[in-house]
Amino acid sequence: QLEDAGLIRARKQGRHKYFALADVEVAHALEALSLVAERDDVTARWRRPAYQPLKRARRCYGHLAGELGVAQLKMLLAQGHLRESAEGFVPTASGEDWLRQLGLPLPTGGGRLAYRCMDWSERQDHLAGTLATALLDHYLQRDWLRPGQEDRALRVTPAGEARLLPMLEP
Repeated sequence: QLEDAGLIRARKQGRHKYFALADVEVAHALEALSLVAERDDVTARWRRPAYQPLKRARRCYGHLAGELGVAQLKMLLAQGHLRESAEGFVPTASGEDWLRQLGLPLPTGGGRLAYRCMDWSERQDHLAGTLATALLDHYLQRDWLRPGQEDRALRVTPAGEARLLPMLEP
């Protein structure tokens, strides 16, 4: 039924059948449902040392999430670089200037440009879409963030401490 509804895709390989989520929208929906399904004290979980790197910064389907992801969206809105639209967000003139100063062209094509994504550790929105993916790629290329060894956690480098963190302040 999930396959018929277009929520998952199945792939046969030999005598095995592998399943995957149909697309990023389904993944976002499941992540949002997980917020409703949780019954324990979420804030206590995030205080555990093992979760701290994921809480600070992580990948969420190719874009920045966690404390830094939420801070990024807050900064972009507070600085007037993004404005709300029917599809999510669109860059303002100051947002386009900010991207140029970063050396980052405005992404074109390939999906929705910018929209809200609920952050499951912060319970606030972070930025998703092709713009969010381009920003994370830029931070990684500049070595402001580095991927963790075993999970989706991202580590702030000394260069990121100097350049990225001050930039994310609203």
